[in-house]
Amino acid sequence: MIKQTRARTLTATALALAASMALTACGGNDDASSDAEPQQTKSGEAAAVRDPLVVSYDGGLYVLDGETLKPAKTIELPGFNRVSPAGDADHVVVSTDTGFRVLDAVHGDFTEAEFKGAKPGHVVRHGGMTVLFTDGTGEVNVFDPADLAGGKQPQARSYTSAEPHHGVAIELADGRLVTTLGTEEKRTGALVLDKNGKEIARAENCPGVHGEAAAEGEVVGLGCEDGVLLYKDGKFTKVDAPGDYARTGNQAGSDASPVLLGDFKTDPEAELERPTRISLIDTRTAKMKLVDLGTSYSFRSLARGPHGEALVLGTNGVLHVIDPETGKVQKKIEAVGDWTEPLDWQQPRPTLFVRDHTAYVSEPGERRLHAFDLDSGKKLTSVTLPKATNELSGTVDGH
Repeated sequence: MIKQTRARTLTATALALAASMALTACGGNDDASSDAEPQQTKSGEAAAVRDPLVVSYDGGLYVLDGETLKPAKTIELPGFNRVSPAGDADHVVVSTDTGFRVLDAVHGDFTEAEFKGAKPGHVVRHGGMTVLFTDGTGEVNVFDPADLAGGKQPQARSYTSAEPHHGVAIELADGRLVTTLGTEEKRTGALVLDKNGKEIARAENCPGVHGEAAAEGEVVGLGCEDGVLLYKDGKFTKVDAPGDYARTGNQAGSDASPVLLGDFKTDPEAELERPTRISLIDTRTAKMKLVDLGTSYSFRSLARGPHGEALVLGTNGVLHVIDPETGKVQKKIEAVGDWTEPLDWQQPRPTLFVRDHTAYVSEPGERRLHAFDLDSGKKLTSVTLPKATNELSGTVDGH
């Protein structure tokens, strides 16, 4: 049953610079100084960071200026930490050893907002709402990121899965909650709850369910080991993949496209499969198209552009801009040098993050971070950081 959790009344005070999110293509190609150090501020001061990016490194986080890429603040934080957009112009969600914490990236400080729990997992933004899934407890928390203003705990509604598992959930515009089914040993599918917490749909034909994405028209896709499970028009539909085993565990969607972008793996015995094919799932026809890029990629290589373009960062260092309707590569952006995906998924590798018309690509082996204009394909700027980075994210206003 979904329960409503009361929180203290929040003020509507807007933080400085929240009105300007988009990083435009007006930046130059200047390379920021090597080994750039964070800007120093006097004790008690909180210098506002423009359109902040947040990157993790072994031992902490760097908060970067979104236009110059220069580091504005270093935050020490031990452990393996993941970063995701919180859904507004000021905050990111940091997944830590103790749960989800909310960072005011504009001022470089953690807020009082926190959702404690073992193994914090997926952070999903859709329709102006943000959904957190805690794997160790099976708890789902849904909140409006606008309620993060003022640094307080947001009002949230929560749902607890029947069994803890590595799951994911997404809330639709009318309050329906699509959330995965499974246990720690086996994941099988998904169910849908209405805004009152009543189950209205269920599918248990998605073995190994993992990852989610939303396409144009609020069609939700969930990856399976034999295709993709779609939730569309109030019911589940299965998109079959060729072969007995064909895993599409990571997807990227766009409100501007009815086609989902997914990975595509076919070897269940591989310690680490390095696929060269990606999948394009047409939610109108429930059909899957495969495209061979001639280069492998990782789970941090997939994103979507401002016009619905499918974006894939290959291990050959090329950012592929793909027409999702035809599967043709429209543009190749030389982004970084050749790289190899590490066996351990928590280890650094080049990572792609897209905000508006700008693609940010990290290059951990060189301690560098680059920004590219997706429309022109030109590099906007680069920076060399004190330490190699791992996760890469930033503020993204979903309202």
